[in-house]
Amino acid sequence: MKVISDLNQPTLVDRSLAAVWHPCTQMKHHESFPLIAITKGKGPWLYDEEGNALLDCISSWWTNLFGHSNPRINQAISNQLEKIEHVMLAGFTHRPVVELSEKLSALTNGNLGHVFYASDGASAVEIALKMSHHFWQLNGKTQKKKFVCLQNGYHGETLGALAVTDVAIFREAYGSLLQDVYTVTSPDARKAKSGESAIDVAKHAAAELEQLFKKEHQHIAAIIIEPLVQCAGQMAMHAPEYLRLVKDLCNQYEIHLIADEIAVGCGRSGKFFACEHAGIWPDFLTLSKGISGGYLPLSLCMTTNTIYRAFYSDKTQHGFLHSHSYTGNPLACAAALASLEIFASDNILEKNVIGSQDLAKAFAWAKTDSRIEHWRQQGMILAFDVKKERIKNTNSFALEMFNKGIEEGVLIRPIGNTVYVMPPYILSAEETMQMGTSVQRALEKVLA
Repeated sequence: MKVISDLNQPTLVDRSLAAVWHPCTQMKHHESFPLIAITKGKGPWLYDEEGNALLDCISSWWTNLFGHSNPRINQAISNQLEKIEHVMLAGFTHRPVVELSEKLSALTNGNLGHVFYASDGASAVEIALKMSHHFWQLNGKTQKKKFVCLQNGYHGETLGALAVTDVAIFREAYGSLLQDVYTVTSPDARKAKSGESAIDVAKHAAAELEQLFKKEHQHIAAIIIEPLVQCAGQMAMHAPEYLRLVKDLCNQYEIHLIADEIAVGCGRSGKFFACEHAGIWPDFLTLSKGISGGYLPLSLCMTTNTIYRAFYSDKTQHGFLHSHSYTGNPLACAAALASLEIFASDNILEKNVIGSQDLAKAFAWAKTDSRIEHWRQQGMILAFDVKKERIKNTNSFALEMFNKGIEEGVLIRPIGNTVYVMPPYILSAEETMQMGTSVQRALEKVLA
């Protein structure tokens, strides 16, 4: 998959490097690691200009649930395109956004009955933060305007979302722009000491949180959590018990719980919503990424009737003052409806139980490799850490693994020394085993 540049006839890669500023990328690295020009996708596979195939092990940044060029989602978008491609959602409505909202509410058994739409995950988080803050203002508790987040948590890169993100590289670059928040211990199960379980770690973290709530609850609007898996935080996983304990504390101290399910929602954890594993519903729940099947930008924030009614007033200034040009875009909603139909008609959650078992088998080799620690899995997310002392250059490990993965025909994107896969839900057992073998070969090359 090497791209040979000819200055007289620039390739698509040459043109991209000249004109496109790529996300979360040090562009200079592409002097050594060339971009890959993708021309088409089919099922779990991506194809470059030369026809080489790549198995998409990370669902194209955790979005593509049912494969590229899925015929049912293609058809749903095409059908909608013949009706209305876009209309503003202020003063207007349309069938796709109504049906999608009703279906999502039904999936929560009506606990989260109101849906506010945006285009990307960070914006959905911004909505939840602003809505919580505004709710307390409307209820006369004007001091409740601070937020709590977890160590190593990630919620997006707009300023509000970045304020509740605890990733060092972002904090170092943009910390001076951000509001102050409370950051508390993560319930990361990897912290378990000898004889401790993931539940023990969760209880310790919740006990620390309770101390903060006791002291500062009158100033705290909400706590934001990625349920079960802190994905961008090196796939740190925690026990559902933590969510139950936090929900009880939030009820006790009148603090909102925001569940950021942008990465872990839509079946990725083993249930449609990760919060279901704990048997709780938050005050706000955000979705994006997989909700449109990986087709079109769409995000949303779901909330309760209690929150909704607080904004219901004759006064315009009591409305929720937030908008996006493409809020509730009909094409994106049509893609989301098609995705929900696939979940229902194909029994995806049941099939994912088997898929997660296939995933564990494909990476069983990593459990016994002495160079690897903290093998872990939550549904259709599997991760392990390569011991830092076994890595020659920790700064370049992720990039080298990406590059060797390409050589082996797999798209992987490690986070630090954490190697993970979050594949589409449509992989066959044979493709899953191929993925595991290819990642193993790539790792051997890097560590050789």
